[in-house]
Amino acid sequence: MRIKRWIATGAVAIATVGALNTLPASAGHPYNPADQSLRNLGLRHDLYMGTAVSMAALNDAADPRYRELVASEFSTVTAENEMKWESLEPTRGTYNWGPADELIAFAKQNNQRVRGHVLVWHNQLPGWLTTGVNDGSITTEQLREILRNHITTVVKHFKGKIWQWDVVNEAVSDPWDTPSTLHYKGFWAQHLGPDYIADAFRWARAADPKALLFYNDYNIEAFGSGDPANDKTQFVYDMAKSLLAQRVPIDGVGSQGHLGTQYGNYDTLQVAAALKKFAGLGLATAFTEVDVRSQLTEAVQNGDSNEINPRLQASAANYSVLLQACLADRHCLSFTVWGFTDKHSWVPNWFGNEGMANIYDENYQPKRAYNLMKGDLIYTGPPYVLPRIPQKPRK
Repeated sequence: MRIKRWIATGAVAIATVGALNTLPASAGHPYNPADQSLRNLGLRHDLYMGTAVSMAALNDAADPRYRELVASEFSTVTAENEMKWESLEPTRGTYNWGPADELIAFAKQNNQRVRGHVLVWHNQLPGWLTTGVNDGSITTEQLREILRNHITTVVKHFKGKIWQWDVVNEAVSDPWDTPSTLHYKGFWAQHLGPDYIADAFRWARAADPKALLFYNDYNIEAFGSGDPANDKTQFVYDMAKSLLAQRVPIDGVGSQGHLGTQYGNYDTLQVAAALKKFAGLGLATAFTEVDVRSQLTEAVQNGDSNEINPRLQASAANYSVLLQACLADRHCLSFTVWGFTDKHSWVPNWFGNEGMANIYDENYQPKRAYNLMKGDLIYTGPPYVLPRIPQKPRK
């Protein structure tokens, strides 16, 4: 739904808030905001609630509930895989636009915005690219030109249809990597050096002056102990500040929000402080891939409520922490879960003995996390939660 900005159309915004709180009783039943979708409740704050979408699940005629919930519960969608390089350009120079275009059409039909994911990432690259670099048939100069051409071609193809692009994804190492000192990692940094990041944003901006351009990464939900050698969030903050100083057209920073209940994680104030600091640079923020996984112990798999219930509660609390922090900062424009149902979760395949990561279970029943998110959206508002501040693309 293309929602008019609150600041520009105050009457519309006031009407939206009023509708959530003062709708008249219908057929003797009082209005209950808990019956509203995440999508509609997000409108109260001009906040876009989103999900990653599996096109296979979306097109599964035997499973219509998936498609129904994507359309009704969310106001923005992200392609789980269909806009990644190996999917879009499996053969050099030959693009497969079909699945991604289909998601765009679905979003348009359902009045949803689209987050583009992802232009530059070191994973899910096509074999022709990595093989060519490794065997020397693609030189460094050719590689840079290939990257420029890919970004330009993809962004131009979707020009005017993408709200936010994840331009560069996961470019920064973790403290447990080798070397342990934080650094730029992966295929692109190895072969082109860190300057590829600024180039990517400039090429994307040239291809679409109106899309919002984001840097996206995990483990940047809050600042750490203050040791810059181990604080990934600080590294990303310094990187963003440096890019802005070079007049690179970066508009926002996306925090993925992949969490696990076995970890300490963060509280709302820690996360809100990080968002506020990025906003201080003049950047928008977004939570882009939120899920909260749990260990599938033998007791969990056997249905032991003593093990299951604490995990469900911890998962809900972590979803709530991120959403509350986003609501508290007017520059946080969207909150996207990385898939909404455990039926189609990437977590078990990737982590093996972990799961229960999403806000609906495998039978499309809403979990405690879903209801706690609804509560956050219903029961927060002025003076502590104010309308979003629109972000204009940087020239």
